Amino acid sequence: MRRELEEEIEKLSSLARERGAEARRIAAHDVVVAEWVRFKCRFGCKGYGKHMSCPPYAPTPAETGRLLGEYGTALLLRFEGIPGHPDLKPDEIPLDFHPFFRDLILWVNSTVHLLEKTAFYDDFPKAFGFGGYPCIYCEHLHCVAEEHEGVVDESIRRLCRHMDLVRPTMEGAGIDVFSTARKVGWNLHVVPCRDLEYGKIEHGNITSVGLVLIE
Repeated sequence: MRRELEEEIEKLSSLARERGAEARRIAAHDVVVAEWVRFKCRFGCKGYGKHMSCPPYAPTPAETGRLLGEYGTALLLRFEGIPGHPDLKPDEIPLDFHPFFRDLILWVNSTVHLLEKTAFYDDFPKAFGFGGYPCIYCEHLHCVAEEHEGVVDESIRRLCRHMDLVRPTMEGAGIDVFSTARKVGWNLHVVPCRDLEYGKIEHGNITSVGLVLIE
């Protein structure tokens, strides 16, 4: 299987490049999982409980850690910039900024899904991807998680309009993206926001990250 794995990694890396992303091989045990990451989602993020890709619907750090224990090899994906907004300024970002970044979110998550699907049909059945940012496949509609009133319950996942596409975010599943990126030589930094104002990032020179577990 070794030769087949090497060939698959090269194929997926090439596919990532075609979509404007950089791929780096990473050992599954180098993917860092931490409880503090989940707390950042639970306290402080306006998307909490509103998207099937995010907590509390995403796997817990403990579940993610157990999953990673079943893998040896993965690809970390790096995406630079924001499509359509190379010179972004804080005043250009609307209060409801999630739809504003739709092209970026789709770029990241559709690439992750494509690489996972490609590996799966290349006879790597364990392939599984983690995206970034709250899901935005439901254009002009709220996620069913946000529409749902009352108790947050995993059972409403059956109502998801895009069950075939949605994958958990790295951060939502408890993956420390900063520490994991450093494992492959990428030094990421928090993007500054104007006057510490939530969502008002000062520039569009941001890095997004995805992960595809292969086997």
